[in-house]
Amino acid sequence: MSTQPKLAVIYYSSTGTIAEIAKEISQAAEKAGAEVRLRRAAELAPQEAIDSNPAWAANASATADIPVATPEDMVWADAVVFGSPTRYGNIASQLKQFIDTLGGLWAEGKLADKVYSGFTSSATAHGGQESTLLALYNTIHHFGGILVAPGYTDPAKFADGNPYGTSHVDAQGNNPVDETTRTAARVQAERVVKITTALKAGIAAA
Repeated sequence: MSTQPKLAVIYYSSTGTIAEIAKEISQAAEKAGAEVRLRRAAELAPQEAIDSNPAWAANASATADIPVATPEDMVWADAVVFGSPTRYGNIASQLKQFIDTLGGLWAEGKLADKVYSGFTSSATAHGGQESTLLALYNTIHHFGGILVAPGYTDPAKFADGNPYGTSHVDAQGNNPVDETTRTAARVQAERVVKITTALKAGIAAA
């Protein structure tokens, strides 16, 4: 039995901040030894809404080649890292829609005993980052998943200050993803890979 972890990074991003963090997490996880699938949640907004916002339209075009997430990606994965911008202190409807398609897998117990983690962004410093991740993690408890948050397990976490997961303040697109956020993303990815690898090794040895 291979102990190489399979990690799915499943995210929704409108104007690109979450997409950028998702790529950072994916690349760091691969460097840490994981097999990674980067997947985006399907867009629900009408095309006219997307076209009305240049940043939204640009991100939609730039990420069009990233496969849309499917339930099979959840079955495949040993670990899943979800990403979403905050929407009124909760995850975006696009990611919620994907999660809502997983009821059959949940009923079969196929979402249990996997590692889960999350990341987010908001326009302002107190714009719901922590509540968004905590709301996401309520779902993980229902899955019977194993929640692996970064905590303050690395000194770098005192710079970004969010023990629940990587988060970024984009100031309505005026603050690009910076090195503080990228470092937090790498710390989170490495921790998820480390814990998932250890769990797989323990199962293989049992």
